[in-house]
Amino acid sequence: MQIHPLITDSESLLRLCERLSTSKFVAVDTEFMRENTFWPDLCLVQIGNHEEAAAIDPKAEGMDLTPLLNLLVNNDEVLKVFHAGGQDLEIIYNLTGGTPAPLFDTQIAAMALGLGEQVGYSNLVESLLGTSLDKGARFTDWGRRPLDQRQIDYAIGDVTHLALLFPKMLEKLRKTGRGDWLDQEMERLANPANYANDPALAWKRVKIASRKAEVLGRLKAVAAWRELEARSKNLPRGRIMKDETLADIASHPPATQEALARVRGLSPGWKTNDIGARLMDALASAHPLPASEMPARDDRQPGLGKEGALVADLLKLLLKIRARESNVAAKLIARSEDLEQLAAGKRDGLSILQGWRYDEFGRDALDLVEGRLAFAIRDGKLAMTRTEQDA
Repeated sequence: MQIHPLITDSESLLRLCERLSTSKFVAVDTEFMRENTFWPDLCLVQIGNHEEAAAIDPKAEGMDLTPLLNLLVNNDEVLKVFHAGGQDLEIIYNLTGGTPAPLFDTQIAAMALGLGEQVGYSNLVESLLGTSLDKGARFTDWGRRPLDQRQIDYAIGDVTHLALLFPKMLEKLRKTGRGDWLDQEMERLANPANYANDPALAWKRVKIASRKAEVLGRLKAVAAWRELEARSKNLPRGRIMKDETLADIASHPPATQEALARVRGLSPGWKTNDIGARLMDALASAHPLPASEMPARDDRQPGLGKEGALVADLLKLLLKIRARESNVAAKLIARSEDLEQLAAGKRDGLSILQGWRYDEFGRDALDLVEGRLAFAIRDGKLAMTRTEQDA
């Protein structure tokens, strides 16, 4: 495989992308920093196939990333291969408003091959390629220039190994007949809605004990305000206000701006500065959270009830058994919310009652819920058995 020197000019990038645009697939990775910013700061992009690979410096003077972004987002003929690509896709979405497609994520594929639910990249490389990776440059400052050769070699190594991993994993998926299992998961990962940062939904990321509509309404208003403040200043949310402080203000709102000086986590300056005034405006605009937006009290599906919760727990046990038997990660087969919906009586639209999930798990799950299947102990081991009623 040809390894190119670090690409720092637009012309070299254009020629690389023209060659890669005829490839069946490209392996992609990024290096970024986000400790001190709201938006991820893209510092390096690595891309390659089975013939060549390169690292691209997006911070190089005059660098035009348009050919690269077009290849990733607008070229439907080339498969884009990532490992645990959620953050990479977020960066691409922020730059383009779109996401790479078609898409293949080796971490998700590893679940279908029984290699674990969130297998790390180095473990996957060692397992399938027999190679140990040097991760010494992983936590370096990718934003500092110039980059040294060790950083560049480390970064390119990620895509060169990824380009070798992908064909091996694809062949294993074909042999096991599990390639089609991944389509829904890849579509979900590539859905641009996953990366659209809606301030109106920011409150859902904040932990708070109260379930009062008035408190949650204030939480929604203040969380949206913090999101917009952080965006405008390009600062991490916690630099504007920590989650604990935000929840405290939602639960015990200050009556005046002067009272902000007594809120734990805020400096005395908040009682007179502009940001404090904007916070008070956000509190004044808050309305009780509508019933349609209220979260379930026990974080389970509405209408599940105590008996349904016990059934959901039995379904989770069945899921563990079936996942072990088929050597597939349980997370790929079913999510907790799917099990809770089934236990609560829902049948229509559940992914576990469709396609391969139904064959691997859903049929037995439905039989368990409806009394045709039961747990039993045989020779000291947990097993499933058909009920006398079903027989």
